[in-house]
Amino acid sequence: MDKLIQRAKDKDAAAFAELMQRQMQSMYKTAWAMLGNDEDVADVVQETILTCYEKIGQLKTDAYFHTWMIRILLNKCNDLLRKRSRMQLTEEPIEIPVLDRAFENAEWKEAIRMLDEKYRVVVLLYYIEGFSTADIGKILGLTEGAVRSRLSRARKQLGEKMK
Repeated sequence: MDKLIQRAKDKDAAAFAELMQRQMQSMYKTAWAMLGNDEDVADVVQETILTCYEKIGQLKTDAYFHTWMIRILLNKCNDLLRKRSRMQLTEEPIEIPVLDRAFENAEWKEAIRMLDEKYRVVVLLYYIEGFSTADIGKILGLTEGAVRSRLSRARKQLGEKMK
């Protein structure tokens, strides 16, 4: 993987494409848990890929590529959420029935959505992405203790809401 990252840093388009392909599922899961909308997820993932391509030369330590990429993705998700909160609807939205392709994961997705955003991100990074509490702290700019505390509160919040 380090060789692939280095080739991508040298602006090898094929290496960068392969690197992003390997990260696609991780990016999708993370963005979907934050946004819950396939169209928004596609936009955010595309923006993340473009930003990674433009700024991969700024990555100092190749071993932190995944952490760096996830941080960019989370920033893009937060930008979209802020933009969405500023928009005001002038009329009732048209309801369009949607078939959830991942119906078997509906309960988990709904549980994640019920969490406050600060807890949702930590749970997602810990349980879905498999980051350690130390790595999550680095990504979010928190202490490891704060991450553990948020995980504990998220579990408690989930337990209360699932009753």
